[in-house]
Amino acid sequence: MAVTDKVLEFLEFMEAQGKQSVAALLDSLLRKSRDMTGAEAGTIFILHNNGGKKRLRPVALQNDQVKVRKVNFDIPVGQGTIAGHVAATGETLRISDVYAIPTDRACRFDPSFERPDYRTRSMLCFALRNYHDRIIGVVQLINCRPDKRRAPVPFPRSFIRMVTPIARVAGGSIERTMMLERIEHKNATLRERNRLLAEQRQRIVNLQQDTEEAFQVSIRLLASAAEIHDEETGHHIVRVNEYSYLLAQLAGMPDVWCDEIRYSAQLHDVGKMSVDAAVLKKKGPLNASERQEMDRHTEYGFQILSSSTRMNMGAEIAHYHHEKWDGTGYPTGLKGEAIPLSARIVQIADTYDALRSTRPYKRGFTHEESVRIMTEGDERIDPLAHYDPRLLQLFGAHHLQFAAIWDRLQD
Repeated sequence: MAVTDKVLEFLEFMEAQGKQSVAALLDSLLRKSRDMTGAEAGTIFILHNNGGKKRLRPVALQNDQVKVRKVNFDIPVGQGTIAGHVAATGETLRISDVYAIPTDRACRFDPSFERPDYRTRSMLCFALRNYHDRIIGVVQLINCRPDKRRAPVPFPRSFIRMVTPIARVAGGSIERTMMLERIEHKNATLRERNRLLAEQRQRIVNLQQDTEEAFQVSIRLLASAAEIHDEETGHHIVRVNEYSYLLAQLAGMPDVWCDEIRYSAQLHDVGKMSVDAAVLKKKGPLNASERQEMDRHTEYGFQILSSSTRMNMGAEIAHYHHEKWDGTGYPTGLKGEAIPLSARIVQIADTYDALRSTRPYKRGFTHEESVRIMTEGDERIDPLAHYDPRLLQLFGAHHLQFAAIWDRLQD
C-alpha cells in the first residue's frame, strides 16, 4: 500500500473514533500505528514536567511476543536515550538495529529495558505534535515484522514520510482528548465539591434550626419561670405573644421584626423572677416600699436580658412596657415615641389580656367591656395618656382579631 493510501487510511480511522478516554484513545492509536507499520511492539510516551524538568512517561505499551507488564518510570528529555532525543529535537529516527547505532549518533539504546525473553532490533521513533506544532509526546515502534514467521526487518524508509502527518493528527487528537478529560475531571470535582457544600449548608441549616428551637424553648422556660409566683397562666404569655405579633403586623413592621416580637413579648415580666417572693404572693394591697419593689421588675428584667444580643428587643420590652404615652409611666418616664415601639405594642397586648383574665381580686371582663375600657377609659386607664394613639386606633379597628386569639388560647 502506498504511503498516501496509508495516511488516508489513518485519517479515516481517526474520524471514526468516538468519544473515549485518553487511555482508550492511546491504546487504539498505538495498535493502529503498529498495524500500519507491521511493528510487533510499541510504546507511546507523553511529555510532562517533573520538578521543572521535562520527562517522558510511558502511557501505552503493547507487544505481540511477550506479556506487557505495567511499568512506572520516566526518562529525561534530551541526549542519551532514543525517545529522549526525539522529544528534544523532533527528529524521526529509523534504526535498523538498535545494537549497532553508529558511535557518532547522539543517542543510544538502553539495554536495561530489555527483557531476557525478548530482543529489540529495528525501531521507528517519531514525535507527536499538537496543532500548534508543539511536541507533546513520542511514539516508539519496535521490530518491523510484516511476516510474523520471519525475523524482524528494518522499517521501510518511506515510513518516515508517512509518520509526519500521522503524528500531527494523532498528537492533536491526544491533546484534545486529554484536555476534555481534564475538564471533565475538574467538572466532576466541582460537582462533588458543590454536593459537599450543599450537604454542609444543610447541616448548618439543621444546626441553626436546632439552635433556634433550643433558643425558643429557653425563652419559653424563662418566661414561664417568671410567672411561677403570679396568678398568670402559661396561656397568658402565649396570648401576649400573639396579640403583639398581630399588632406589629397591623402597624406594617417587617416580617423579621414581627417574628422577633412574637417570641420577645412573653419576656415582659421576666424581671419578676428577682422580685421578693413575699411581695409577689401578697394578696392584699401593696404598701409604698412593696410597690417600689414590685415596680423594680422592669429594671430586673432589663438586667437579666440585656447581656444577650439575641434578647435586645426582649430587654427593651421588659424595661419599658410600663411607660406611658404622656410620660407618667415608669421606670424612666419616657414619653411618646421615645418609648420603644416594641414596648408600646406589648403594653396594649398585656393590658387587653389582663382585662379579659379572671383574678382572685377581680372578674374577667368581656371582650366588649375590655375594648370599651381601653378605647374610652375608666378610673384606672386613660387611653389618651397611656397608649400610642396610632396603635390604639389599630387595636380598635381590628379588635375582633384579638378576641379570636383569646378564644383560641383561653385558659
